[in-house]
Amino acid sequence: MLDSNTTRLITKALSASIANKEIAGANFMVIQDGQESWYHEDGFADIEAGRKMSRDSIFRLYSMTKPVTAAAVMLLLERGEIDLFDPVSQYIPGFKNQKVGKNGELVPVSREVDINDLLNMTSGLVYGGEDLAGQCTEALYQELNSRLFGTNPMSTLEFANRLGEGPLAFEPGTSWQYGTSADVLGALVEVVSGMRYGEFLQQEIFGPLQMNDTGFWLPEDKRERLACVYQDDGEGGLTPFSESHLGVNHHMDREAAYEAGGAGLVSTIEDAAKFTTMLMNQGSLNGVELLKPRTVQFMTSASLTNSQQQGFNPWHSLQGYSYGNQMRILTDPGQAGGLGSQGEYGWDGWLGAYFANCPQEGLTILFMIQKKDAGTLPITRKLRNIVLSAFKHNVKGPVLVWVPGQELDPFSGLFIVNERLWSPILYSYHRAFSLFTAITSRKRSG
Repeated sequence: MLDSNTTRLITKALSASIANKEIAGANFMVIQDGQESWYHEDGFADIEAGRKMSRDSIFRLYSMTKPVTAAAVMLLLERGEIDLFDPVSQYIPGFKNQKVGKNGELVPVSREVDINDLLNMTSGLVYGGEDLAGQCTEALYQELNSRLFGTNPMSTLEFANRLGEGPLAFEPGTSWQYGTSADVLGALVEVVSGMRYGEFLQQEIFGPLQMNDTGFWLPEDKRERLACVYQDDGEGGLTPFSESHLGVNHHMDREAAYEAGGAGLVSTIEDAAKFTTMLMNQGSLNGVELLKPRTVQFMTSASLTNSQQQGFNPWHSLQGYSYGNQMRILTDPGQAGGLGSQGEYGWDGWLGAYFANCPQEGLTILFMIQKKDAGTLPITRKLRNIVLSAFKHNVKGPVLVWVPGQELDPFSGLFIVNERLWSPILYSYHRAFSLFTAITSRKRSG
């Protein structure tokens, strides 16, 4: 349990953020060792109607959808239904004969985009921008939005095929850029499973974990719990925002033809906690094994090469982090702009939904808000710093002590010793065994 001083600081900081019109309201939860440690709600889900935030308030996750999509792909991986080096064109024909933009011209790619590229955002697919790839993607989103409520809405698979037919921003695997890769993964899951993406998630993840308020749309009896979205009004206040973004129906009031694997889910803080706790439990929750432990370890590991990391490094607020399987991974806490420990992972969303899993502390932080262009706000970082400062740096497993000749690889998070890569725990065991062998050898000789 959090101590009273820590909870006082959290409530004070959150109350100030609401009073200063940084946000309208929020849900906040801390989980320790798989058990809820503390929950707090404050502010409004709907200012105009006077509806306050509640524990069952529903939030648009936007990019916090991405880790769920990564978990769906991990299920296919475990079952041997895909190989991560499979070309995406094997499942989605639009990715055949791709072109990449170079010096304002389109040329054939050196190799095809594969599933690994999609998982790690090294595909060359982007959200927008001034280059050819960005322009084509923005035009496709405009068409997606224009057809959203018509008689011929764009489907998940059509969107992915159309993305594949457009140009890439860079050669697959050569760099990193945030973009539409997770949306293509959702379509890939559809093809492999033979189900609509939302049906697959319900059957394979949401149902087993009892995430009863999570999906790509809301039936009528749940819509009154959907929190409103606000934006800055330019005068220090907040004003409602109600536009559909990235092909996601703002009101969530009809079944979606396009189920965005990178942006489309709604959920509650309790449902989100079930998913994050499953990951912290190495793939299991309440007796249900969703993923195998080794799969979760792979899913939550940094995956970028040195050259790919150069594309990620300019993300100023994520200094000290790398990326893998649709999530940030903390590899160098000393470089981060706040408190944290090696191996922390998580992600956020466009409207401010946020989670951080901290395995070394056995800790999860969940924060749910709805504000346009929020991502990770200053209040998000303040709250996590308050929480993490209250926890001792308690490594789960053997403690690694630095010795001469030991170097940390900043991208893999592994230790380099005698030109070999070691995980912290394995290297600790190796050091302990070597020390034990040396001591017993000395006893025998002397």
